[in-house]
Amino acid sequence: MIIIGAKGFAKEVLEVLYQDHQADAVVFYDDVNRDVPDMLYGKFPVLKSTDAAKEYFEKTDNRFTIGIGNPVLRKQLFDKFTALGGELVSTISPFAHIGHFGTRIGQGCNIMTGTVITNDVVVSEGVLINLNCTVGHDTTIGCFSELSPGVKISGNCTIGKYCVLGTNAVVLPKVTLGNNVIVGAGAVVTKDVPDNTLVVGVPAQKIKDLPSLEL
Repeated sequence: MIIIGAKGFAKEVLEVLYQDHQADAVVFYDDVNRDVPDMLYGKFPVLKSTDAAKEYFEKTDNRFTIGIGNPVLRKQLFDKFTALGGELVSTISPFAHIGHFGTRIGQGCNIMTGTVITNDVVVSEGVLINLNCTVGHDTTIGCFSELSPGVKISGNCTIGKYCVLGTNAVVLPKVTLGNNVIVGAGAVVTKDVPDNTLVVGVPAQKIKDLPSLEL
């Protein structure tokens, strides 16, 4: 399996694969950072060109996961490496607690250690749920959204596509966030938020409109 990225969050994804006894066959991909070694930790090869990634998909293993945050970039990487022949797969920590009734995890999600997801939750394609988040019952999280560490989403919430919820943000019950919403760290969202909006504070208030996404 290729982990896209070789810094920061990619190293945390490696830990999840190690927890799940899948780290032996991992390689990384990074064609951006010149200071990344050819072998990460002296053990894991780092591919540095799309030709190398394509060859790996064809000859070794077509699976990849995204070890980089930022919803828009994650979607772009999904498109790029799918076009090379890869298949985006999920990495789910065995130390996450996921409800057994009515909960669905989409393709290519990263669900990290300490996460708690209850029942009747839909986690859509490409979502990143970081350390120690909680997601309550009957909640939907739209594709490629990112939950930073410690986010708390209550029951009956809807989180749109390409959202970013900052560290320790809280979303109260029955709240809907539109697409491309950014919630500041530590904010408490008490009411619905429209598309393309940045909110911060307790209670969360709109700070500005965000440019619409064209994906």
